[in-house]
Amino acid sequence: MNRKIITAFVFFALAAVISAQDAASIVEQSRNRIKADTVSTRSRMIITAKNGTVTERVMDQYSKKDEKGNPRAVIVFQDPASVRGSRFLTIENPGKEKDQWIFLPSLGKIRRIAASEGSGSFMGSDFSYDDISSMDRKTDQDNHKILRTEKFNGKDCYVIESSSKDANYQYSKMIQWIDLTSLVIYKIELYDRRGTQVKLLEITEYREVQGRLAPYVTKMTTLADGTSTSINVVNLKYDDPIPEGVFTTRFLETGRY
Repeated sequence: MNRKIITAFVFFALAAVISAQDAASIVEQSRNRIKADTVSTRSRMIITAKNGTVTERVMDQYSKKDEKGNPRAVIVFQDPASVRGSRFLTIENPGKEKDQWIFLPSLGKIRRIAASEGSGSFMGSDFSYDDISSMDRKTDQDNHKILRTEKFNGKDCYVIESSSKDANYQYSKMIQWIDLTSLVIYKIELYDRRGTQVKLLEITEYREVQGRLAPYVTKMTTLADGTSTSINVVNLKYDDPIPEGVFTTRFLETGRY
């Protein structure tokens, strides 16, 4: 083989490896850019149906890592009465499937969410169970590459494609726009296993809270249905104490820790 051809091949192969490493590093930094022991929020979930009908819910979310650094999160629905007392728990496990449980007062018992149910709708919203915990998704679960850099709403962004290594994951790939400077995410295109874009996630508002740039308005749109769900943060606090008992199935069932 011609020496110039070999040299060119090696150069492009190395460039591809470096690009993949850089892309993974950017995604990792973006997902872990907020340093906090705990996160507590109250939000309004606004579900817009295809016919324009709007349903609003109020929910509290509590997040805290365990002693090994594994993320855990609890969501508690407060209003309206039809969902009040519904509670959802996610515990990430390194190297294996996450644990998820939901408690619905109408059923009166806890139900474990199987891995195969990850694509199912979360409480009738446009977010799936997988979507709810997507920011805690491990970077090494996907292959990453920088497609380009471009402006998005006047901000310089990396455009990074993340392709799932798991053939059973509901999305084949995600394309995200990440700010070059702040590393915040502005939008994510989500593609099904056939390569068709099925959802669009947009984070349209950030606010500075306790020295961190926090997402305040997040909208998920299901493209084929024309439905959408927005999560609008009302209150957010970092580093407030959260009892360990909150992250248990007992709390799900009783509301007490």
